[in-house]
Amino acid sequence: MIMALLLCLCINLRAQKIARPDSHAPIGVMGDHTHAKGEFMISYRFMRMGMEDNQIGTDDVSPDEIATTVPNIFFGIEGQPPTLRVVPTEMTMNMHMIGAMYAPIDRITLMLMGMFLSSEMDHITYQGGMGTTRLGSFTTESSGIGDTKLTALIKVSDHIHFNAGISIPTGTIENDDEVLTPMNMRPTLRLPYPMQIGSGTWDFLPAITYTKRFEKWGWGAQVNGTLRLGENDNDFRYGHQLNASVWGSYLVTSWLGSSLRVNSVNIGEVDGRDPMIVAPVQTANPEFQGGERVDVSAGLNLIGQSGFVQNQRLAVEFALPIYQDLNGPQLTTNNILTLGWQYAL
Repeated sequence: MIMALLLCLCINLRAQKIARPDSHAPIGVMGDHTHAKGEFMISYRFMRMGMEDNQIGTDDVSPDEIATTVPNIFFGIEGQPPTLRVVPTEMTMNMHMIGAMYAPIDRITLMLMGMFLSSEMDHITYQGGMGTTRLGSFTTESSGIGDTKLTALIKVSDHIHFNAGISIPTGTIENDDEVLTPMNMRPTLRLPYPMQIGSGTWDFLPAITYTKRFEKWGWGAQVNGTLRLGENDNDFRYGHQLNASVWGSYLVTSWLGSSLRVNSVNIGEVDGRDPMIVAPVQTANPEFQGGERVDVSAGLNLIGQSGFVQNQRLAVEFALPIYQDLNGPQLTTNNILTLGWQYAL
């Protein structure tokens, strides 16, 4: 059951008037607004992503097909079979984000964000060798503090601002857990790339955002990226990432706004290889990471009008993928849910 409560606790020391419910972008958009000189904001966010079933490119593929037809790049190393004999079937990732924003001058807002991530992935293990005989199943889990992001939001006009940020590698890339091997053993091994918490690299985080609001409706767009600045200590780097979003919002009432957003995600393959990640599973292959995805999401933003709830926000956004083209066999994204509560003074 989804234990989501995306708290975005926004304390704005200068705000006195009641804001519009759409004065912020949909809750799934980060770094969407700037502040005036002296304003301060702290925030808490929660996001849950569910993944299930596998694709190669845009085609569905069954666990039995993966186990019998997809080559294992580690074949030739002692104990490694010729094909992938461990296949992921489901993954859930939860992300908690705590942030602070402060504007030392009108045109620059500084943002600091830390995060805590937890993931679990279910697998099927096939007996060693060949065939489709299933040996059993197992689940791996990982959790911990993720990378820390420091960003400057630079206001160009009332409608446009740039982001220039850096991601600091505070998250671990050496989580491990017990697995079930095709030889019916249960060793504790380093987990593959999608189950690690951090990146291990310093990353550049550029973005540009445009927003425009009218009497009853508004719209906005954002393009942001993650550019890896080198390899980490384990001899690899995650793929560069590019996101592009466009959204529209409509004021249902003075306290309720609705939104519709389309988001495109492009993630590159892992470059290099961690020598400790060796297993007959797709998640251990650096080339079987990343791809393209397009999501459509619907959201609601509510804001209190008077009394105790004045300027308190409640927000929700639910996203469904409409297109996925994945590099090699990978779990597909099923949905992304974000919930939130915001409070401004």
